[in-house]
Amino acid sequence: MSYTEEVYERVVAQNPGEPEFHQAVKEVLDSLKVVIDKNEEKYRSLSVLERLVEPERIISFRVPWVDDNGKVQVNKGYRVQFNSAIGPYKGGLRFHPTVNQSILKFLGFEQVFKNSLTGLPIGGGKGGSNFDPKGKSDREVMAFCQSFMTELCKYIGADTDVPAGDIGVGGREIGYLFGQYKRVRDLYEGVLTGKGLTYGGSLIRTEATGYGVVYILNELMKDHNDSLDGKTVVVTGSGNVAIYAVQKATQLGAKVVAMCDSNGYIHDPNGINLDIVKDIKEVKRGRIKEYADRVEGATYTEGVGIWNIKCDVYLPCATQNELDLDGVKTLIANGCKYIVEGANMPTTREATDYAMANGVLFLPGKASNAGGVATSALEMSQNSQRLSWTSEEVDAKLHQIMVDIYAKISDAAKRYDMPDNFVVGANIAGFEKVVDAMMAQGIV
Repeated sequence: MSYTEEVYERVVAQNPGEPEFHQAVKEVLDSLKVVIDKNEEKYRSLSVLERLVEPERIISFRVPWVDDNGKVQVNKGYRVQFNSAIGPYKGGLRFHPTVNQSILKFLGFEQVFKNSLTGLPIGGGKGGSNFDPKGKSDREVMAFCQSFMTELCKYIGADTDVPAGDIGVGGREIGYLFGQYKRVRDLYEGVLTGKGLTYGGSLIRTEATGYGVVYILNELMKDHNDSLDGKTVVVTGSGNVAIYAVQKATQLGAKVVAMCDSNGYIHDPNGINLDIVKDIKEVKRGRIKEYADRVEGATYTEGVGIWNIKCDVYLPCATQNELDLDGVKTLIANGCKYIVEGANMPTTREATDYAMANGVLFLPGKASNAGGVATSALEMSQNSQRLSWTSEEVDAKLHQIMVDIYAKISDAAKRYDMPDNFVVGANIAGFEKVVDAMMAQGIV
């Protein structure tokens, strides 16, 4: 049995009931086998992979808070501090009923490689709670966030661990979390990113992940003598990532014809009117189905199946494992040539393998959605220097980071004789930097 297979079996045995974490580890270790086999004795003697797949620290805690009816509610809170070899832990907080330790370990593990690819000095972490902000009043969200941060603040800091937002954690939540950190720790520092512009936030941060997805897609297309101009695009989700991916793709000449949320999807053959989507999702916090009531010619379909809409480019920007094998087969049958992940691991392993085996150019989330965390790191830099850069400066830095990521993953794939296998390329390029740093720092 190979070293990578041994380590994977150990992960499954020692982390029972954590399928998302198993999936993420297997995908990475399978990709790294070509690298590990060349230096197996050295890596094995130093237990490099065993250290790589084990979080440095996991914090789990209860979060009691009082709802608007005066009843005490209790949620679970977590922070997975996965790897700090190249910098302080960095990764989002997710507030959603599905949050559990397995999901956060998978996200934290992916974050290690993603953050490495940015070229910036940030390690990998993730956290959150099974709290659901949907349907809660602002006072209830504030009460929860203050209780959550009262415990979390013991373990984070500008040079230790810098959380950001994720699903369910937007500007409102970050504001309440930051206020409580400052109150309890009596420190005004860049401990959270995604902050409001009046208190240390960065321009372009809201747009960054979606813009980054399209910037790296554009590099991929240029490298294959193609462009977005005139292409039909489907974007899943309707949060920040999806909205700003739609915006940037449209600016570059594409026509985005479909979006979705957890209830169903809209199809607008004339091209999505993003102003209406923003009004529904950002202003009214409503459901995507309202779009069909407001736009002539648009239709709404309840449930899953957005992949049935014909497109050249498919950008899954909603959540993990949203695109399965049947969905990919349908996309390919309808002529889809590019799949670029905006969410974290939104494509199942079987779907990914099938897409790549059938001529689809596929970019994995750890490379293609790294624009968000890259811009969070730029926010950290601005906070440390007590500076605020213009939107043009931040956007230019973001664009260059995504261009560089494409170059790194393409080069790594070619070095191991697997050109255009960007899954392998991303894992290898991310791994090389992290492991070099880990080995330089000794057994820690």
